[in-house]
Formats: sequence, C-alpha cells, structure tokens
Amino acid sequence: MDEEKYLLVAASVLPDVFLRVLRAKELLASGEAKNVSRATKMVDVSRSAFYKYKDSVFRADTGRDVFTLTAALLDETGALQNLLAAISGAGAGVVTINQNMPENGAAVVAVTVRTQGMEMDIDTLCEELKKQRTVVDIKRSK
Repeated sequence: MDEEKYLLVAASVLPDVFLRVLRAKELLASGEAKNVSRATKMVDVSRSAFYKYKDSVFRADTGRDVFTLTAALLDETGALQNLLAAISGAGAGVVTINQNMPENGAAVVAVTVRTQGMEMDIDTLCEELKKQRTVVDIKRSK
C-alpha cells in the first residue's frame, strides 16, 4: 500500500470548495452548527463535497501555538481556579486540563494552553504564575 502524501498549499490558490469545507468543520467544532446539514448550508457547500474532502483538509497552523504547563499546586480550594484565571487573563486559551490526586499537600496539574491572542510571551507568563501563593513549581514544555 502506498504511503499517504501531504502538500502544504497556500489557501489563496485552492478552489473555494476546500475553504468552505474547512469553515464547515470549524462551525461544527465550535458548536455554531449543530450538524453537518446546518454547517454545509451556512457555508454554501454540498454535503457530498463536505464528506468527500472533510478528512483531507486541515489548517497547517493548528498546533503551532500550543504548549503545556506542568504545575505543582498546593492542595487548597481555589488553587487551580487562580492558575486558570491568570492564564486566561494573559489572553491565552486553555485547551486541556489533567490533574493528579493531591499527594503530600500538593497536586500536579498539566494545562495545555493556546498562545494565540496572548498579551505576553510564554516565559513572562510562567514567571507571573510562579508568583501565585498556591503555585509550588511550574515548568513549560512544547
């Protein structure tokens, strides 16, 4: 079986149908469209074209603006809420949260963050988060 090949192509040179399929996928993912029929009507593309191309059209920049913070937080009410509020306050978006059970008075939490729209750089955000009383330690990974 031949291995699948991928190309990175500027959106401006693609036929409009690909961009419409991509927009329909975004509408479904965001919940703006509750089903495929509604999404395809909103972007004026046929359902058959949507199904034909939906698994082949992706944004090239997805994932480039994402990193993970791993923080050890004191086992206190509001510790995670304060961390998330600070991340949001910096203009970043929280993608996922994974928290371990507290052990010896602290819990490790991994927060995947989308940097698009951030008002500061990642290192500055980490330094600001370290200043929180309930943050024992914080590390960043890509």
